[in-house]
Amino acid sequence: MSELGSSQRPLRAAIIGSGPSGFYAAEALLKADIAVEIDMFDRLPTPFGLVRGGVAPDHPKIKNVTRVFEKIATRDNFQFFGNVTLGRDISIDELRNFHDAVIISCGAETDRRLNIPGEDLPGSHTATEFVGWYNGHPDFRDRAFDLSQEVAVVIGQGNVAMDVTRILAKSVDELRHTDMAEHALDALAESQVREIHLVGRRGPVQAAFTHPEIKEIGELKVCDVVLDPADLALNEASQTELDHPDNAHSRKNMKELRAFAERGLSGKPKRYHIHFYRSPVELKGAGRLEGVVLERNELAGEPFAQKARGVGDLEELSCGLLFRSVGYRGLPLPGLPFDEQRGVVPNDHGRAIDQGVAVPGLYVSGWIKRGPSGVIGTNKPDSQDTVKALLEDVGRLAPCPTPSSGALRDLLASRNVRTVSFEDWARIDAAEIELGKLKGKPREKFTRVEDMLAVLEAAPR
Repeated sequence: MSELGSSQRPLRAAIIGSGPSGFYAAEALLKADIAVEIDMFDRLPTPFGLVRGGVAPDHPKIKNVTRVFEKIATRDNFQFFGNVTLGRDISIDELRNFHDAVIISCGAETDRRLNIPGEDLPGSHTATEFVGWYNGHPDFRDRAFDLSQEVAVVIGQGNVAMDVTRILAKSVDELRHTDMAEHALDALAESQVREIHLVGRRGPVQAAFTHPEIKEIGELKVCDVVLDPADLALNEASQTELDHPDNAHSRKNMKELRAFAERGLSGKPKRYHIHFYRSPVELKGAGRLEGVVLERNELAGEPFAQKARGVGDLEELSCGLLFRSVGYRGLPLPGLPFDEQRGVVPNDHGRAIDQGVAVPGLYVSGWIKRGPSGVIGTNKPDSQDTVKALLEDVGRLAPCPTPSSGALRDLLASRNVRTVSFEDWARIDAAEIELGKLKGKPREKFTRVEDMLAVLEAAPR
């Protein structure tokens, strides 16, 4: 039998998930000094994961990374299997009949909860729902948000929280020429939200947003920024953090925040309030959300390891709309070990671990590997680390019995799974761009899977 990774018998790898971590894993494999064949799977007909469904419409440059992914996807030894759901259409064990190694790169698909009373009141939502809704993600197409409310609160101060607050704070005219889904533009055009509150449990030095994100808030056309100078006071440990030579991004953030505190109001129709050192302890309302109770915090601990703890001072903030954006966690996948506490697949440099032992041929990359941290580019070294481990293991991998993408495609067809190839996606892509031109937008996304597949039926393979 030919050696795995030789030209006679290329290493066959399945990658589950077509977001950045999946494509960076594919790139690392394609650059390796062995022969490989890659099959990439996604449960949606569309590739690119959160680059398509998570990046804010008013940040189009961030989406340029898809050009790199497109070059990967058009390689002869790469196949895309869109519209295929792991566990429903095919199992991990079945995939291993066709592949020598499987890399799980499906991300962290659910939000962390606040675990406070009233969290599930109508009017309380996850940031993921709202982001998916305005980005046209099929999972969230039919969500409804009561934008007739005047006050919206966002809990969390990472970049996703910044995206949510910024979309609420902008006028619809500023969003109309982006690729935001039309149903969301129509709803935001009627929005009555006039007060937006961004709430974080720690201080300005520990805030997770990046400098470009906070700088944009100061440039909002129809929204004044409101920030109490007292919220910028730092304890000794925070000052030490701020002064650290490697913490230039926090110093840039502080410069923006201090300017906000000094600026005052200019009479714009909306206001954007930034609150530090506060945690929600209860959501209140009779039948629907009417307000959030916040507890003031203090920080304790060593620099870069400070924790927020409540001091007992409570304040109630009236609001009719709330989004929680306090992090994500992975979901268990059929046939995979799972760490419930951390929300990841246990692993050692990407090798999946089950009860302390590495599972031969099974790997993870991205958020399902390390937890929800970093930006798009963070996934590149993470995926390279996983692929390095896989390549070290090649000599010990058991060759799969059916090394054929065609046989795999036939199996799925026999189950009435309409797989979507990358060529199929190119047709969907072209149709979206054409629809967008009619509205002066980069694209008009199809927001339902059946509409995507209808494009393919109209132009059969």
